[in-house]
Amino acid sequence: MVTGPIQQPSTAVAAAPPPVARQHRPTLHGEVRTLARALAAPAGEPHWRERLITRLGPVRQGFAEHVQLTEGPTGLYVELLHQAPRLDPGVRLLTREHAAIATAIAALQHVAELPGVPDEELRGRAGQLLRALHRHRQRGADLLWEAYQADLGGET
Repeated sequence: MVTGPIQQPSTAVAAAPPPVARQHRPTLHGEVRTLARALAAPAGEPHWRERLITRLGPVRQGFAEHVQLTEGPTGLYVELLHQAPRLDPGVRLLTREHAAIATAIAALQHVAELPGVPDEELRGRAGQLLRALHRHRQRGADLLWEAYQADLGGET
């Protein structure tokens, strides 16, 4: 005979990611995609450099908003660490990437505005930036998955 409450097996019932995680990603992601399309155009096209510079502005602004929404005092990272303290190393990595990516965006914009910088150099720098943004987005998605989908049996 069983006495006491019956314990149900633990299942991975995921909480939805917080609204802050959902509200900024499509905008920044769309701006990055627009930058990638501008970069993919032939550099010999008239106004290629100007289009690249024009597309960098919204990426820079969107990324600054992303940093504020994630690192701010009521941001995503505070909530993640509250829900899953084990994610601290991942949050620290993403925070370091924020600084590096913001610097890379500013440097690319500065170099693109200098006369005489070869288009191939700009294309290379912009490609590196896009790869860094892609890796950062993937790491962030992986961290969210780990926080809200993984079931480790009652961590707090």
